[in-house]
Amino acid sequence: MVTYLVRRSLLMIPTLLGITLMVFMLLALAPGGIGASMQAAGGQGNTTGIAQQQAYLEDRYGLSEPVIVQYAKWLSSISPIKFGTRDLRMASGERVSVPRPIPAPSLPQVFAPPAMPAVVFTPSADESQIAEFKALQRDAEGARRTYVGSVRLFRDALADVARAVGAPLVGRLDGKGGAKANEFGDVLTVLDAAQAQAVKDAASTTGAVNMADAKNNSDASAATSRVEQLARARVKLFDAAKSMDTKWALAEETRQRATIAFMAGPYPKSGFPVIPNVVSLDTSDFGVAFSKNRPVWDLIIEALPVTLLINLIAFPISYFIAVPTGVIASVRRGSWFDTLTGVLYLSLYSIPTVLAGVFAIGFLANNQYLGLFPVSGMHDTTADTMAFLPSTNDAGVYKCGWLLDVVWHIALPVLCLTYGSFAILSKQTRASMLDNLSADYVRTAKAKGVARNDVVVRHVFRNSLLPLITMFVGIFPAMLGGSVVVERIFSVPGMGSLVLDAISNNDRDLILADVLMIAAVNVFALLLADILYAVADPRVSYE
Repeated sequence: MVTYLVRRSLLMIPTLLGITLMVFMLLALAPGGIGASMQAAGGQGNTTGIAQQQAYLEDRYGLSEPVIVQYAKWLSSISPIKFGTRDLRMASGERVSVPRPIPAPSLPQVFAPPAMPAVVFTPSADESQIAEFKALQRDAEGARRTYVGSVRLFRDALADVARAVGAPLVGRLDGKGGAKANEFGDVLTVLDAAQAQAVKDAASTTGAVNMADAKNNSDASAATSRVEQLARARVKLFDAAKSMDTKWALAEETRQRATIAFMAGPYPKSGFPVIPNVVSLDTSDFGVAFSKNRPVWDLIIEALPVTLLINLIAFPISYFIAVPTGVIASVRRGSWFDTLTGVLYLSLYSIPTVLAGVFAIGFLANNQYLGLFPVSGMHDTTADTMAFLPSTNDAGVYKCGWLLDVVWHIALPVLCLTYGSFAILSKQTRASMLDNLSADYVRTAKAKGVARNDVVVRHVFRNSLLPLITMFVGIFPAMLGGSVVVERIFSVPGMGSLVLDAISNNDRDLILADVLMIAAVNVFALLLADILYAVADPRVSYE
């Protein structure tokens, strides 16, 4: 059994890798790319801000590199094996990484790299020193973001020049109409020659117009307009190049200052060194969700217990109600109880979860009708001041307490998660029990005088557990998936709401972390089912 569990555990690794790789490829091929919804929300009035934000995301996630390289970098970040300089660990548990190198501008006329600043940072526990270190890190990241935004604006200006010149420059644009700086190394010479030729052509055309018919005036106007368009594009390009050079120099200087402060070690180093400054062991780093500007792991730690709480309450309720009714229905086959439960459960199964949630809010939670339950959330606004258990104050007023307040708030979400599984579980239990009730060993037990209840519970029901265990593998992950809808309807701050927010913002790190957690739950459910098989039936052996 131990060998089997070890082998199955090792097989989980390629399974999870395959799932995350597939989702990663879907995200990489998604229209608009990372932050598409944020870009769409920005409209047309803040083009510079949108360009800077999108360029920052491209730089942060390495979107210019091949997709498989991006996936490999994500795997390295979540892997416990780390390469290179170890991160620093703040007292709050937050990581601080060494500032990343900044790629220099691709044009040949860039300014010389700035000299290493004469900065000495002495690590100290003094709050002023810590504040200075944090300020240096913020300045470096802010300057880097501004610089990569200026690179995007420069590329846009370069594409405008290429379109204004026409052939051969326009042929160097990529499929999306963008310009890559490394494709325009000779851009200055080509532009000078192109503009001179354009001016010459315009002059010749203008001279010819004086001797031609008025119908040719449109040709002269078009040539003049082309020259003016090219001149404006050149001015925009050189302004963008100058701005890019200036911002790169500032970003490089602030990066070097932040690197000096980092190497001084104001915080303890994270992890354990295996080969100093080469290989180390550390906890997984799921990145920072750009849509919420918070570490992904912190968001998961807050949301996952909420989802697990709801599902771990809903799941036993489903089994404790559906399985006994299925057993009774099989023993009393054809009775009014069998018919009533069958019709009732199938009717419940036919009601969509979304519709049930809307009805629950509209009738059970609405004060115009019953108003028995809260509409949304997990706690009352005064939950922080409540005692854990129900109590009465000095005036004899009853207080429900924090625990009952949570139960009261999650009652409707749990109801919406459980009712749909009653039909599946009860019908499967009934069918399995009926199949075993007609078996030879049951007739033998009855012939020996074994009590009816013992036959049903100790023999028939135990042999009917295997199909129920198989269904556990599908029902539990399905409940986790269904909680996405339920949590959104009842505004529950769980994994479901987190997943939907991540998808709407195309937040790659957050989506991948959510997918990894859900996939891990599914594969562990499969492993748990195999263990339960062996527990329920001694004939099942994995040796």
